[in-house]
Amino acid sequence: MTASNPRDIRIADAACWFLPVALRMPLKFGSQVVENVTCARVCVRVRDADGRTAEGWGETPLSVAWVWPSNLAYEKREEVLIRFTGELVNDLKSFDTAGHPIEIGYAYQRERLAGFQRSFNTSAELEEPLPYLAALVALSAFDIALHDAYGALHQLPVYESYKAPYLNRDLSAYLEPEEGSGVTFEGKHPADYLVAPPDTVPVWHLVGGLDPLEPDDLTGDEPDDGYPVLLRDWIRRDGLQCLKIKLRGNDAAWDYDRTVRVGRIGDEEGAPWISADFNCTVRDPEYVNEILDKLHADHRDIFDRILYVEQPFPHDLEANQIDVHSVAERRPLFLDESAHDWKFVRLGRRLGWSGVALKTCKTQTGALLSLAWAKAHGMDLMVQDLTNPMLAQIPHVLLSAYAGTIMGVESNGMQFYPEASLPEQAIHPGLYQRRNGVLELSTIRGPGFGYRGDEIVRNLPEPAIAFNDP
Repeated sequence: MTASNPRDIRIADAACWFLPVALRMPLKFGSQVVENVTCARVCVRVRDADGRTAEGWGETPLSVAWVWPSNLAYEKREEVLIRFTGELVNDLKSFDTAGHPIEIGYAYQRERLAGFQRSFNTSAELEEPLPYLAALVALSAFDIALHDAYGALHQLPVYESYKAPYLNRDLSAYLEPEEGSGVTFEGKHPADYLVAPPDTVPVWHLVGGLDPLEPDDLTGDEPDDGYPVLLRDWIRRDGLQCLKIKLRGNDAAWDYDRTVRVGRIGDEEGAPWISADFNCTVRDPEYVNEILDKLHADHRDIFDRILYVEQPFPHDLEANQIDVHSVAERRPLFLDESAHDWKFVRLGRRLGWSGVALKTCKTQTGALLSLAWAKAHGMDLMVQDLTNPMLAQIPHVLLSAYAGTIMGVESNGMQFYPEASLPEQAIHPGLYQRRNGVLELSTIRGPGFGYRGDEIVRNLPEPAIAFNDP
């Protein structure tokens, strides 16, 4: 294929590492308790039409509990996802499409990913098929690395490339406006929907379902490692203003009580804002409505401080087309797991959802396209964490800074595995430590995502999948 733009790139090679990380305290996703996670770190080498090459880096936690809810053993699911990620490396090496990373990433998702996932599921003799969301998370590390490599090749921050003349096509090549909305994507690019990044962003703390709130909740099994354990201590140490509450979605009394307890602690400690995350376990909007109505009647101050409710309903929006207007009329309702494609954002809006929680782990490309569609149609945005450590933290926080969210970014890697990111923290202290309720972005600079990787001292093991041409 002949490049249509001298700035275009194509994938030349790729390598992949799998980095195990242990959580200092268990984290509950729905019904799954997580104590360890494997991060996929990748390097993608790109080449332009003149033969110039550059490398870019990407990383994501392979968060099996989030992408693949199942009764199948966690270890089995993780082993399958790691194997899929390794096979994905070789398929991407053979994907001979030139363009901007958005164009390459979009083409791969539309032309190859679903078919590759189906082929893998057929050939791997699995007890359960690997879900598409899991495949997308595996791809996301490579997609992020591709964006980083583009910036490295052209020596510019990658967010400066989300416009002409770097892009060959406008957003009308990817997005369709809602009929009758008056929206057009002709002549529009992702940069038209981004904001100038602030120096600091407010940061959200995750109150996990197993986290102790008060001394009476302590079991004696908590770590004694110098980091806080109780919620009040986290709020005081980090100056927190925003608390995200993980709820069960199948125990209304527990969910209500948990929200009240966290809300009270937040009020007493000067952390006013809360959100409620039901983790896709709810089937009936009335479950959420009854909790919200009881809060409105009995604890109006806590009700008013709920900035949004996050994804109470099942992942598969097409198979579970639940009318949620009644929930969104009470508090803003944000898609998360369901929003891995702008078409699902469109479907969600029709069903009554009012906002979208973006994640880089659903690909940088997909996040930018969903962001543009949502903003064009008046939907609010948040950027949610996948407990991102190490390099994964930087694109995650940058997305929130450029997206213009309703309130900063969720970032909880420093709660669950702060030691994992010490090499990165040495270069970017304000990104890996929450202080005065914010994360600080001033150390991000240079091409691509501004990792400053040559300054980060991290000794990687031998790659699981190496470059073809070292």
